[in-house]
Amino acid sequence: MAANGQKTAKYIFVTGGVTSSLGKGIVASSLAKLLQSRGLSVTIQKFDPYLNVDPGTLNPYEHGECYVTDDGAETDLDLGHYERFLNVRTSQANNVTTGRIYYDVIMRERRGDFLGRTVQVIPHITDELKSKMRLLGETGDYDIVITEIGGCVGDIESLPFLEAVRQLKFELGENDTLVIHLTLIPYLSSAGELKTKPTQHSVRMLQESGIQPDIIVCRTEHPLPQEIRRKIALFCNVQPASVIEAMDASTIYDVPLLMQKERLDQRALYMLDIYDDKDVDMQSWIDFVDRLKNPKSVVKIGLVGKYVELHDAYKSIIESFIHAGAVNECKVQIEWIHSEHLTVENAAEKIGELDGVLVAPGFGERGIDGKIEAVRYARENNIPFFGICLGMQMAVIEYARNVLGWADAHSSEMSQETAHAVINMMEEQKKITDKGGTMRLGSYGCELKKGTLARQIYGQNHISERHRHRYEFNSVYKEDFEKAGMVASGINPDSKLVEIIELPTHPYFIGVQYHPELKSTVEMPHPLFVHFVKAALENARQKYDMGQLLEAQN
Repeated sequence: MAANGQKTAKYIFVTGGVTSSLGKGIVASSLAKLLQSRGLSVTIQKFDPYLNVDPGTLNPYEHGECYVTDDGAETDLDLGHYERFLNVRTSQANNVTTGRIYYDVIMRERRGDFLGRTVQVIPHITDELKSKMRLLGETGDYDIVITEIGGCVGDIESLPFLEAVRQLKFELGENDTLVIHLTLIPYLSSAGELKTKPTQHSVRMLQESGIQPDIIVCRTEHPLPQEIRRKIALFCNVQPASVIEAMDASTIYDVPLLMQKERLDQRALYMLDIYDDKDVDMQSWIDFVDRLKNPKSVVKIGLVGKYVELHDAYKSIIESFIHAGAVNECKVQIEWIHSEHLTVENAAEKIGELDGVLVAPGFGERGIDGKIEAVRYARENNIPFFGICLGMQMAVIEYARNVLGWADAHSSEMSQETAHAVINMMEEQKKITDKGGTMRLGSYGCELKKGTLARQIYGQNHISERHRHRYEFNSVYKEDFEKAGMVASGINPDSKLVEIIELPTHPYFIGVQYHPELKSTVEMPHPLFVHFVKAALENARQKYDMGQLLEAQN
């Protein structure tokens, strides 16, 4: 405890070496889950060494999904893993980039905060990094703060981050800081051997930055024999108990259980001088993994989007389907459908055999016609439909064109000439020219209409969901749509923005302006995904029963 009686946090830093994409975020989330299951209060933060202020303006092909927090921060997709594993909300403070650090320091220099002194990487940038690294720990809300350092040891852009970690380790002391280094142990099939040399070199580079790792987590395709563990310990200057095996897993949700088996949490607590005799309660997690791995049925759901080549662009949607599938004891088989390749001519071939269709979020004109066609086919053929953000907007345009008869209906994002801009830019967005951090971002409330599908799904009158958009349903046309059968079942109480649309005459047809996938966790699967998968499962059963009946008649 601090002198003022406030809780004093301890800090764990997770670095990576040899190659990127080893799974630092999953290892950090898994350790955090194990510590949380012991009754400790844990949060995770991501420090990214790129110069963008945040991922908000990055193309999904560059960085995957842009994750949005309740407070409107556009962040790295790893924050989604943190929330899904811990069921704890993150914020702007949980994701920091080099761009943000330099921006803040330069703004302070412009204000004269440095009193005319020369501003340098050391100490000014590293001091700012340390301040951000300690920010969450100084709130008194957490026992442990885990910081994932993006990139690889040896990257030039990571050097200030590592220097900040080195200084913090010196300032806070050995028992209050812990460095975990995630590395790769490759297997050479021609030699039939696991090779430790890349790990040795990676640790040596970390040591050259003045940091001795306390624990080494080894990604590997094969089990690590004791002699390999001892060799790594000897040449990397750690105890054998601090060499942790991280075998490739069939699902990321296995990793906490694998890390528990390797006693990663126990080792971390020992090295942080935290006495804890509680048993880890992972039973609910074990039950979830069991349902995930032993489904009783399969549903095929088409995900229609324009970034389908990079599945990470839809990471939260994928994970939400996993959560919802486990609840329904079924495996959700995602069929990836590129909206640019979907046409009137091939819609039946690509969508006809699916049990459900989700039209994904996105920006820009590319692939729009395919998304509209996906909506039309699902609507006319009674296939369960779910539209998210742009997907909801495409459902509105499709209905305007094919039911209301407005052939030119469109979004003003794609067409300024349309006489029926059923989707239009929000008023407060029209004077904004900067792109970064200027959309309608974060959590906003929504009132649900009685007697609607949305109200039934949520089971409550008022909800709050996360947003990321500039365009909205044009309320000028709301009465026209409702007369034609499309119901606006969710309305923001302040702006009167239409948040949810649905078709009561359809077995399951719902579109939302917000991003429900950003709030689905292992402990709390999002109800919209749960009910959508349930509807797809019912559709699959009906098709199977009909097929059986026709077969019997023939």
